[in-house]
Order: sequence, then structure tokens, then C-alpha cells
Amino acid sequence: MTTNDPIADMLTRIRNANTAKHDTVDIPASKMKISIAEILLKEGYISKFDIVEDGKFKTIRVTLKYGQDKNEKVISGIKRISKPGLRVYAGKEELPKVLGGLGIAIISTNNGVITDKQARKLGVGGEVLAFVW
Repeated sequence: MTTNDPIADMLTRIRNANTAKHDTVDIPASKMKISIAEILLKEGYISKFDIVEDGKFKTIRVTLKYGQDKNEKVISGIKRISKPGLRVYAGKEELPKVLGGLGIAIISTNNGVITDKQARKLGVGGEVLAFVW
């Protein structure tokens, strides 16, 4: 099945698996999705991810993270910002803060896919892909 917005599909799969309290979720792989998964891992929103090859297709298997019991979710919200129909860009001066700095914004820059905090440190802007809190 092809999708018009693969990043939104990835975020929706993570959101749905998190709501259903699943341990893992499988997502079709791409370089952009792998870099988003690396950011989620580095920021502590997921516990790990693996790249699984079955035949000629690569899949990202994301292991979700919960609190003491599965009722405490680490990812309380995840939202796609820039869509194919309406791209959202932010310069280095107007980079968004998610919940006053409690969440992260995932930004696609010419330095790769990074968080809003890293983009501020590097002094670059780019396309605002998603908010995670």
C-alpha cells in the first residue's frame, strides 16, 4: 500500500500502538523514518528500534516505552506539522517550542533531521516535521 505522507503514517502507527499499549510496532523503513526513530530514541521517547529485513523490504521495529505500568505513557502526544499540502518552515529565529520546552519539535535541516534544541544551538532553520511531547 502506498501512502501520500509516509512520515504521518509512521507517527500514526506509533500513536495507535501507544494508545493500544503494544510493546512493538513495525513501520516500513526509509532514511527519513530511521533518522526520526533515532531522535525519538535519543530523546527517550522509545526504548529501542531495530531494522528488520524480510526479503527485499526493510522494516523498522520500534519498541515503545512505558512507565512503571503500561498506564503511564512516555509519549503523551505526537503530531505531524508539515504536510505535503502545506509545508511549514521555520527560520532560526522562529523555531517552535513544544509545551514551553517540555516536548521536542523534529526539524529537517540541511544538517540532517534534528531537534529544535539542536537547531537553536547550530543556528539553523528548516522544515518542521513533527511535535512530540
